Amino acid sequence: MSPPRPNDLDSFWMPYSDNRHFKTNPRMLARAEGMSYFTPEGREVLDGTAGLWCCNAGHGRREIVEAIQKQAAIMDFAPTFQLGHPIAFEAAARVAEMTPDGIDRVFFTNSGSESADTALKIALAYHKARGQSQRVRLIGRERGYHGVGFGGMSVGGIGANRKQFGAMLPYVDHLPHTHDPARNAFTRGMPEHGVELANKLEDLVALHGDTIAAVMVEPVAGSTGVLVPPKGYLKRLREICDKHGILLIYDEVITGFGRLGTDFGAERLGVVPDIMTMAKGLTNAAVPMGAVACSNAVYEAVVEGSPAGIELFHGYTYSGHPLASAAAIATLALHREEDLPGRARAIEPYWEEAAHSLRSAPGVVDIRNLGLIAGIELSPREGKPGARAMDVFRRCFDDGVLVRVTGDIVALSPPLIIEKPHVDRLIGTLSDAIHAIA
Repeated sequence: MSPPRPNDLDSFWMPYSDNRHFKTNPRMLARAEGMSYFTPEGREVLDGTAGLWCCNAGHGRREIVEAIQKQAAIMDFAPTFQLGHPIAFEAAARVAEMTPDGIDRVFFTNSGSESADTALKIALAYHKARGQSQRVRLIGRERGYHGVGFGGMSVGGIGANRKQFGAMLPYVDHLPHTHDPARNAFTRGMPEHGVELANKLEDLVALHGDTIAAVMVEPVAGSTGVLVPPKGYLKRLREICDKHGILLIYDEVITGFGRLGTDFGAERLGVVPDIMTMAKGLTNAAVPMGAVACSNAVYEAVVEGSPAGIELFHGYTYSGHPLASAAAIATLALHREEDLPGRARAIEPYWEEAAHSLRSAPGVVDIRNLGLIAGIELSPREGKPGARAMDVFRRCFDDGVLVRVTGDIVALSPPLIIEKPHVDRLIGTLSDAIHAIA
């Protein structure tokens, strides 16, 4: 019998990471509580990113931990193919309580990536059930992020996520992104300029005719560096979709569960889609889980328009997993009882002022914010895109604050339980780091 492999850094191929750099300069997290992580040495690191946009209620919440422990002792797993267990139905009902009126049918997945691919498949199934099988084209947006499955990656528009993997799905096209720093730099909240970019969907309709099935966008584009939609943009997209029989899908993986000061971005931005994807804050990231919420019309078209038997040939072994369902129920109870969206709304003005205080810091070329999200864009170093922001990330971590970077943009999305002293420490440490590496 061979000896066990050593517990070192070699075996784990880390996702979205510079593995070579990390494994010579590891930065490790060992424990989390409230607003903070702690390193193996016990050093506190203030969490300015809610983990990865996901721990909206803060870390180590007792109510969620106990719900998971209790469910694990009752039933560890049950399939949901032709069978059910009560806790999955309860979790779906709790999600449907929060979604906009009429968006009441919930399909469980395990991640935002799976939610994106599921939403796209549901859109195709919807049109087929209605006798419009020609509607096979999917429209995304430049700089959009919809996970790493081939569906979401194809509809997504971040070049670095696509260039290694060859051909994407066929029948995909993209709207232009909404970033317009010439007219909108340093906007607080929603930019004034750019509503006309939604009209590019009319151009795609003119090009592709009645073959378009769905348009998928993030209410606020997060992973690309916090691109806030211009005023009126989403409303115009909704109007064009309705005019041409196209489904509108929101990727609410980041904007859901209080991040914008409302349950979902659809509520804050005043435009309701036909389908919504979610994950991250659904379980406070304690157990992986995602979901797709559909309008009653979409659900009924697929289910009632299918012959007897299975209506949608799609699903996952872990759809509605008992432990994930327990975590979701406990998380959404905390969401209501502590009014996490209300807490986000209350501190948003202070957050906005603090973020925009970095305007005069060296190398800062734009700042964008909405809800408890902020993006601080830095000028790239010549010939080294992304290097300046990565140096800021590493400097902040070493100084006890966790931020996230994408390209040369520092993205902030703290837990919704953040208080003013946390904001001061987060922005102050970030300011010091930007000045130090200028």
